[in-house]
Amino acid sequence: MASILETAASVGIFNTLLAAVDSAGLRSAFEGAGPFTVFAPVDEAFAALPPGTVQTLVDNPPQLARILKYHVISGARSRAQLVVQESWESLEGAPIPIRRAEPFEVKNATVVQADVICDNGVVHVINRVILPG
Repeated sequence: MASILETAASVGIFNTLLAAVDSAGLRSAFEGAGPFTVFAPVDEAFAALPPGTVQTLVDNPPQLARILKYHVISGARSRAQLVVQESWESLEGAPIPIRRAEPFEVKNATVVQADVICDNGVVHVINRVILPG
């Protein structure tokens, strides 16, 4: 089985996320033993942000790291485990609201594929970048 980052790299729809992880200096953290639950935005989610947003974040690694950490919770949590609570604390420190009915959503993003099991955690593919606050 592959790690979260290896899995993300192998499918080809997380290029922006992987570049952001590198720009924020978080690769070693994401390659750690974990386990982690990652809400992974697809490339189209980053492309949908206002023009210039991604470049502004790349130019500000601490802010980028904060946003990326908001997409991660500690522990490997499946969809079935996530929906038992109304929110989960992110590694950034802010809560991530969970919609407990259909469609399965985290904050303002729809989970388009849940429960991608990796060596160091679980990935839930989302259609939007989520922001703390």
